[in-house]
Amino acid sequence: MSGPVSALAEAVARLAPDLPAMRPGEVWLAGAGPGRAGCLTLEVAAALAQAEAVVHDALVDPAVLRGAAAGAELYPVGKRRGRPSTPQGEIDALLIRLARRGLRVLRLKGGDPCVFGRGGDEALALARAGAPFRFLPGVSSAFGALAAARIPATQRGMSRALVLATGHEPEGVDWGALARTGQPIVIYMGLAGLSAIATALIAGGLPPETPAAVIASATLAEERVLVADLGSLPARAEAEGLRAPALAVVGAIVGMRAELMALARAEMGA
Repeated sequence: MSGPVSALAEAVARLAPDLPAMRPGEVWLAGAGPGRAGCLTLEVAAALAQAEAVVHDALVDPAVLRGAAAGAELYPVGKRRGRPSTPQGEIDALLIRLARRGLRVLRLKGGDPCVFGRGGDEALALARAGAPFRFLPGVSSAFGALAAARIPATQRGMSRALVLATGHEPEGVDWGALARTGQPIVIYMGLAGLSAIATALIAGGLPPETPAAVIASATLAEERVLVADLGSLPARAEAEGLRAPALAVVGAIVGMRAELMALARAEMGA
C-alpha cells in the first residue's frame, strides 16, 4: 500500500484501541450513511469488520459490504416501495435468532438507524427478547444528500430550524403546519407522493416559487439532482424519470446550490 491508502490504514490502526469491541450475542444497530462507502463512520466500519452476521437493507451499497469480515454471514432484508420486502416481524425474529446463536450481529441500515429507519422498533424487539444491543449512528441520508448536492442544511439568515419529515404515508403528516414554520423541509421517501405533498405545502402557505429539489441516489456514481420551484417539482421529477432512493428538500437553502456552484466554476476558470 502507498499514498492515501497507506495513510488511512495507519490512521485507523492508531485509532483502533479506542473503537468498541463486539461481544458474542450482541446486536449492533448501525447506520451505513447515505450511500458510498466513504460515508461510513469508523465505528461502523470496525463493527463491519468484526461481525459474524450482517443483516443489511437494500439501500446499503454493495461496496460497503466488501468491508465485512471473511466468512461473515450476509442476510439481505431489503425494503423498497413496490418491490417484494421482508416483513419487519421476520427481521426482528432473525436478529433475535442470530443473537441467541451467540453470533456478533450487525444490523446495517442506510442513513442513520433511528431516523426513519425502524431502529427503535428493532431495539424494542431485541430488548424484550433479552438480547443485548447498541446503536451506532450513521450519517443521516438528509445531511449526506444535501452535502453531496452542495446544499447547506442550515444557513444563517435563511433558517433557524430544519424539519425532517417522512413522505412514506403523506396523508399522516400535517404539511400545512410544516409549511407555516417557514423553515426548510427535508422529505424522506416522498417521491411517490410528491405531487400531493407539494399541493399540501402550497395550500399551507408556501409560495409555488419556493426553491425545491429532489436528490436521487445521493453520494453514488448515479446521483441525480433536480432543482426546480415547488409548484413544478413533481411534474419535473416524473418527466425526468427520477427513482427512489430519493429525498426532496424545500426551502431557501436550495438556492444556495446555484450560487456555490457558480462561484466554484468561476474559481476553477480563474
